[in-house]
Amino acid sequence: MRTAPERRKAWLTGQRVSGKLAERLRERITTGVYPAGRALPSETALTAEFRVARNTVRRALRTLEAEGLIVTVPSKGRLVQGADAPVDASYRYQFIARELRRRIERGDLGPGDLLPSEAELRWLYEASRNTVRQAFAELEREGLIVSRQGKGRFVRFDE
Repeated sequence: MRTAPERRKAWLTGQRVSGKLAERLRERITTGVYPAGRALPSETALTAEFRVARNTVRRALRTLEAEGLIVTVPSKGRLVQGADAPVDASYRYQFIARELRRRIERGDLGPGDLLPSEAELRWLYEASRNTVRQAFAELEREGLIVSRQGKGRFVRFDE
């Protein structure tokens, strides 16, 4: 636990506080305290840590986003952008659907083939049942797969 003088030292005061905050966060990103692909602390956590207003935190985060250091992903938060590998801003179900779509397009899964079950995909992608179902729903809307009650989901035949 930090002592009171150490905590006060972390506080930001004076003019252009958002710029100072952006500087500190930039330093943490470049030194690996916040590694690529990981989420930054929440606005609330940053507000409490630096003892600044939420709008100040938002301005600092906007600066980092404009510089390409972070990316905002709905329902995921603000993720640190990697220099060598950009952050995938898609939702998990979109990633699963994209992977299944690639397998179908490559021919790994041909017309009439049974797709992996919900349970298999949940285990493989460490995802919830609803996430896997959303991926299946997206592929069904695209007309790539069909569902048969009690049988499973199959790659659609071109008739």
